[in-house]
This record gives sequence, C-alpha cells and structure tokens, in this order.
Amino acid sequence: MTEAGSSVLSCRGVVRKFREGGSELEVLSGVDLDVAPAERVAIIGASGSGKTTLLQILGGLDDPTSGEVFVDGKAMHGGNEVSRAELRNRYIGFVYQFHHLLPEFTAAENVAMPLLIRGEPKPEALSKAAELLGRVGLGLDHKPGELSGGERQRAAVARALITRPQLVLADEPTGNLDAGNGEHVLSLMLELNEELRTSLVIVTHDHTIAERMDRILVLENGRLRTR
Repeated sequence: MTEAGSSVLSCRGVVRKFREGGSELEVLSGVDLDVAPAERVAIIGASGSGKTTLLQILGGLDDPTSGEVFVDGKAMHGGNEVSRAELRNRYIGFVYQFHHLLPEFTAAENVAMPLLIRGEPKPEALSKAAELLGRVGLGLDHKPGELSGGERQRAAVARALITRPQLVLADEPTGNLDAGNGEHVLSLMLELNEELRTSLVIVTHDHTIAERMDRILVLENGRLRTR
C-alpha cells in the first residue's frame, strides 16, 4: 500500500515559490494529485501556469517550497540527492519535448543508459535496449545526429521505458515534431502504457493529445482542477 492507497504517484499540498527581485511569486499554491497504476493523465493550462515546474517536482528534479510527493509510497524529497536519483532510476521514466540523447553514444547505448547507471552489466543492458528499439522500429548503431527528429524521440521513449518504470512523466513529448511523427510517438507511448501497465502523466498544450488520456486536469491559479 502507498501513502494514498493504491496510487503510484501522490502529492499533497505542493507549493512552489520563486524569488523575483524583492518580490515572491507563488507558481503552485497547494497541489494535490493521485495517479493510479496504468492511469493516463493529461495536465493542461496556459503558458506560464507552472505545468513544467509541477512535473519537475513530481519527478524529483526540483524541490517544492512545501508539501510532499510520494512515488510508490516513498517520499521523493525526504532524503539526499543520491537517494532521490535512485528513486527516479527505479520508478520513473522521463520524456521531454527535446530528446536529450547523448550525441557521442549510439541509439542502443543511449537507451541502455538508465540500466547501466543502476549497475546492470553492459551486455544485458544492451540486449534489452536492442529489444525495445526493435519494438519502436529503430536500429542500434546510429548516433542521434544520424536520426530524424521523430526517430530521436522514439529512442527517447524507449530510454524512458527501458527500466519498466511504474511511472512516465512526459513534458510536451510531441511538441517538437510534425503531425505525422507526433502521432507515431504518442501512439507508441499509449501502446507501451497498456502493455507494461505504466502510469503516464503528460503535460501538453495539445488538446487532441489530452483527449486520449483517461483524465484531464487543468493547472490554473496554482492548483489542479478536473476539466
């Protein structure tokens, strides 16, 4: 059991404030959220409403000013950076608008990286990467500079899922792609969500993407509400 029943992800009273000169800006004003296993959630809202800030806090990439985040019942912000990184590596996959692949490594090496970071032997990690890359229709030996934008993003999706995480956090994952490649990447994410039973939280401006999720939440005035 987790801190919030069967939730994979829970946050309670998350507040995030920023200092701007002599003033203080409150971007998040007490956000509560629960995400169930295999649930697909879209978070929408105006530019500057704090969607990316919230996603970074949920994934342990930024600290809340106050409030708590739990992943599989474990406090994301309670320990040091090493323990936080271990939680991210074990439970969470990330997909960003820009792929963030490492240019000096092949597609297989990029996808295998989360497994290598956790100490899995390289042959086993590369074997798993090859299998997943095959699933997303990519070869192994091309470096990011040799791939199209859509292919790079498919590799990024494979990297997010290589550890079979309980949760994938995606920040505008199709925002840098044309319509055809965007549809391919989204369909791939939804297919793997169903197969692996991975929960999915997507921040998006695209309402057609949001409509394909189980639930749509709007971030407005620092709080989440159901649309």
